[in-house]
This record gives sequence, C-alpha cells and structure tokens, in this order.
Amino acid sequence: MMTAILYAHPYDGSFNHALLTEIVEKLKSQGKSFEVMDLYADGFNPALEASSLRLYSRGETADPLVERYLKILLEADEMIMVFPIWWGMMPAMVKGFFDKVMLTGKAYQYNAEGELVPDRVDIKRTVMVTTSQADTERFRPFFIDYFKPLVLEAVGMKNLEWYNCPQTAHGPQENRTAFYQKIYSEV
Repeated sequence: MMTAILYAHPYDGSFNHALLTEIVEKLKSQGKSFEVMDLYADGFNPALEASSLRLYSRGETADPLVERYLKILLEADEMIMVFPIWWGMMPAMVKGFFDKVMLTGKAYQYNAEGELVPDRVDIKRTVMVTTSQADTERFRPFFIDYFKPLVLEAVGMKNLEWYNCPQTAHGPQENRTAFYQKIYSEV
C-alpha cells in the first residue's frame, strides 16, 4: 500500500503546509509508504504547451516531473490532496497537474461512447483536504457534482473523502485547531 500526496501551496508558513506536515508525520509513525508531489517546491509548470500537447494525445510526455508523478500514481492505492480553495476552485497548479499528468492510455482512455474511463491508475481511497474563506457548502457543486465524477473517478481515483476548513485566514483559531485534529484522526 502506497500513498501519493499531492500538495499545492507556495508558502511553507501556511496552514496548508502545517496540515501536510501532520499528514506526513502520521504516515511515518504508522510505517506507511508514501511519496509527496509538492508542485511548487518541485517547480512544476502547470501550463500545457503546444509541444507537450502533441505528445499528450499519444499518451506521452517530455516532462520528467510528469513522468515521476505518473509513476507515483500508478504505484499508489491511496491519494491525499492538500490545497487551498482560491476563487472557488483549486489553484491553477492542481488543475495543471490533472491537465498534464493524466495521460491517455495511462490514467484514462475513451470507451465506445467517447466517455473517459479509468485505465491504469487504481486509487482505492481519495482524500481531499482543502482550506477556504467561504463556507464549505458554496464549493460542494464544483467539488462533489463536477470534480469528483468527471475528473477524479474518470481517472481511477475512487471513494472521495473531502474535508474543508472554512474561514481559515479570518476565522477563530479554534476552528483551525479542531480541523487539524480532525485531519489527524481521519486521514
């Protein structure tokens, strides 16, 4: 059992980083195997350029980070994502991760009806840990009605558990403390 961790936040003093650190420490204490894909620290470029797009349609890439990330996903059976909600959705880094790493013939393929279906990625448990300013319910249509079935499940990431901490920057410290404890016990 291997856990892939997708982390996307540029500031190492953020609450998101504290959550990542806690998750990593818990996995270490449990002796679990894991790999962290820290998009900002790794220098991941989320933009899909013309040269990459030509390869993408064949299920190929020239980006060594994309190859590394895809290898991690193909070996993982659990995925934990940690990122803030900015402008009502995930940061561009996370969108770019799905744009570039989910290659046809590896993460997904098309069925006879032209729908995306999972290929070689087989994540049995997907955990999404997010932070936001607005209430969680405002984001449910995007993350649960769209992102879960049309992206995550289409590329083989099943059984989504979503945890969001609202009012992260301006809410009371007690909210963050309670969320931190919840993540430690649930993830």
